[in-house]
Amino acid sequence: MTDRIVTDAYNIKKLIREAEALADESIIAMARLKQAMLAARQNPEIEIHTGQRALMRLTEAESQALSMSTNLLRVHDELSNLARVHAGSDTGLPTVVPADAVTPAPLVAVSEDA
Repeated sequence: MTDRIVTDAYNIKKLIREAEALADESIIAMARLKQAMLAARQNPEIEIHTGQRALMRLTEAESQALSMSTNLLRVHDELSNLARVHAGSDTGLPTVVPADAVTPAPLVAVSEDA
């Protein structure tokens, strides 16, 4: 394996982990925001429906962020496969992404009665 391949591989490894960490941080930040929004809405002086549309939009953003995170896992998996082909002599442990981690879970229907 050439020095260029090793250098590129380590740079990509660092950057994919950085991207995954940033995706996680954005999900954490949105969870904190949702918690603060819900706590603020519990103020007795605030009507219970206040901020509902904002909460719905935030939930949509959270879903998109989770989708982004899943796609980054897919990128990571593809890069790991490429590394096995092009950097096969690397002694590091390969990244294994379980198939169920990158396949969407089936949606569960919620009845209006619940």
